[in-house]
Amino acid sequence: MGEEGTEGTVHLLCLAATSGVPLFCRSSRGGAPARQQLPFSVIGSLNGVHMFGQNLEVQLSSARTEDTTVVWKSFHDSITLIVLSSEEGTSELRLERLLQMVFGAMVLLVGLEELTNIRNVERLKKELRASYRLIDSFLGDSELIGDLTQCVDCVVPPEGSLLQEALSGFAEAAGTAFGSLVVSGRVVAATESWWRLGTPEAVLLPWLVGSLPPQAARDYPVYLPHGSPMVPHRLLTLTLLPGLELCLLCGPRPPLSQLDPQLLDRWWQPVLDPLRACVPLGPRALPAGFPLHMDILGLLLLHLELKRCLFTVEPSADQEPSPEHRRRLLRAFYTLVTASHFPPEPGSPEKVEDAAQRSQVPRACYLVSGPEEPGMGWRLVALQSGPRRLLLLSAQSPTHALRGLATHTLHALTPLL
Repeated sequence: MGEEGTEGTVHLLCLAATSGVPLFCRSSRGGAPARQQLPFSVIGSLNGVHMFGQNLEVQLSSARTEDTTVVWKSFHDSITLIVLSSEEGTSELRLERLLQMVFGAMVLLVGLEELTNIRNVERLKKELRASYRLIDSFLGDSELIGDLTQCVDCVVPPEGSLLQEALSGFAEAAGTAFGSLVVSGRVVAATESWWRLGTPEAVLLPWLVGSLPPQAARDYPVYLPHGSPMVPHRLLTLTLLPGLELCLLCGPRPPLSQLDPQLLDRWWQPVLDPLRACVPLGPRALPAGFPLHMDILGLLLLHLELKRCLFTVEPSADQEPSPEHRRRLLRAFYTLVTASHFPPEPGSPEKVEDAAQRSQVPRACYLVSGPEEPGMGWRLVALQSGPRRLLLLSAQSPTHALRGLATHTLHALTPLL
């Protein structure tokens, strides 16, 4: 199994579908932003072959060369996105979902009207600059995984009920039904209305907050790609503690000035200690002291109906491999089992096979990378049970014990998600 994200280059191209005019090009190398740009002749050739196929009523969606994977996708017959990746082990599934997230980010910050009815190309180019920071975070080595799973990255706070009560009360006092607490781009708690946000805005909004530079307060105009792509809303954010932000989604009211310190103190001062306990939860996702088997080096738990996930590579952090390597292994394993073994998640655009084939899908699979001896190489196991799917990374467990380890871990995690 190739490891996604190892040294290689990713180029993302955005063009006006009818004219072929490039709107932007973003690149990353080794998971970090890069200034390297593709020659205009290459951009024109990539767009030209796609348009040639369309004129013949042939849909060109992907292609592979010896060292590069290319994926094309058109949106609303107005925007064409092309991604080229020379990263080892890159899957078409990952690149297809990357393009969906990129277009969602463009709608989130510019609005669908500007993208489907392009009146002035140069003005649109300037407006799209607001989305560069968010788009670049998708191309890099993020600690989050919602771009790939299309589920909201979450953490489990130690006193979630107290935070939930304070959040619901504060949101009601502020005059909105949409509120959440976000730490490092992950949702700690959210109101019922916030959880009912559709895809992709449910993933994009906390990701956006996590990608922005720290600020005490923000009043940020956003469109909802699924719920309100034409009419902007306001995303209000308030920093409660360094790294922990309160987010409200609202209309013209309330003004940011109405969220004064007295209102904040009334609702959040009584739960200051639970709030402090949330700050280190970012990369860990699970409460301190949660019992995980010592052989587990990383895990990804998905609730496919709620569209939420827990993702951490913090267990046994003093052991090899590095956190970055663990994330790459789990991301690559997720794309493998999603594309080849398990049925597509509810609501995903991937093709669903007929009922006879769906009845034969596996409930578990594992992969061994390297020698079989314990302590050598890596072991990955995936287990599906109802709406939950668990992926584990281990280095020590023998192969025959992987399913038991996954089953026990899933039972322990089920009350959390």
